[in-house]
Amino acid sequence: MSFLELIEERPGAAELRVASYRMLGLKRGATCVDVACGAGHAVAELAKKGLKVTGVDADPDAIEAARERAPGAMFHVAHSDELPLEGESMDGYRALRLFHLLEDSAPTVAEAYRVLRPGGRIVLGGQDYGFVLIDSSDRDLTDVIRLGLESRTVSPRAVRTLRDVLLDTGFTDVEVAVHTEVVTDYEQMAPQLKSAAEAAVDKALITQEDAAGWLREQAGRGRRDRFLAVIPTLLVGARR
Repeated sequence: MSFLELIEERPGAAELRVASYRMLGLKRGATCVDVACGAGHAVAELAKKGLKVTGVDADPDAIEAARERAPGAMFHVAHSDELPLEGESMDGYRALRLFHLLEDSAPTVAEAYRVLRPGGRIVLGGQDYGFVLIDSSDRDLTDVIRLGLESRTVSPRAVRTLRDVLLDTGFTDVEVAVHTEVVTDYEQMAPQLKSAAEAAVDKALITQEDAAGWLREQAGRGRRDRFLAVIPTLLVGARR
């Protein structure tokens, strides 16, 4: 939960949420479900905009935290491909930071189609780990370590397929936008860098010595204000 809170409270995350709300384009009084709602940041913000929001997450701890953040909203512990919602009951559907965790996006998108009313809006999104950029003096080693980061997720490049999945499911008016977060604060990224290097070692892509040297370089960049990471997030919107 502390990791989820850290992600959602970064300045770039707040901007991403706002961009997703604009793409949803819902008016006051509309119904909306936020799937993989985490600790409820988006649910709380959408509720303040006058929407009737339901949050869904498979993690009971996340739902407990979300209920504290948005006590007036409805919440369910459920998986994204089996929502406890009636068909055609929602004007909007939002799901970010979910699809890299799924082996197959199609059942989740099909379930979104089921619960949306005709004309309802959907916004999906997340990071494509194949596009993450980290500056380093050793670019080849950095590319291999990025593969280690990808290995920590089930489908690290799933979001690039979402336009296809939406169209195949029957959604129309599909649009794709890219939200880019630029991080120059090394401490903000340090846990992810360590995790990526450890994963690359675990997968026998690099040696422990390689990982230690790369992490020392990144920490040194942080001390000299030379750290740079660029993290693109794709947002894909459509209409049912």
